[in-house]
Amino acid sequence: QVQLVESGGGAVQTGGSLQLSCVASGYTRTRPCMGWFRQAPGKEREGVAAIASDSSTSYADSVKGRFTISRDNAKNIVYLQMNSLKPEDTAMYYCAAAPTWVPASLRSDEYNYWGQGTQVTVSS
Repeated sequence: QVQLVESGGGAVQTGGSLQLSCVASGYTRTRPCMGWFRQAPGKEREGVAAIASDSSTSYADSVKGRFTISRDNAKNIVYLQMNSLKPEDTAMYYCAAAPTWVPASLRSDEYNYWGQGTQVTVSS
């Protein structure tokens, strides 16, 4: 059974950095596409970054140049390094997994496993 557990959220000031981690368990022979999504109160969930099984990546325009997604396949961990954080980055951040054939997609409907989320709060 696949489980995703996020960590690394917290409260920072504008311009600060955080690194989110997502540990994926239950994968033995396949390498899933992994994505980070976020949802702020009163807003729809949006894709932030994704990394495919071949390590190709994609980013939302709002985070390009500030966020970096990476993966450690040996440990089944996906990271989201967030730099130059802004108050508008405040949200619950979720890790998600999609089948191995999915490209680095920011569409939430392509993901079939989700973590519980970790809160990121950026103050001005």
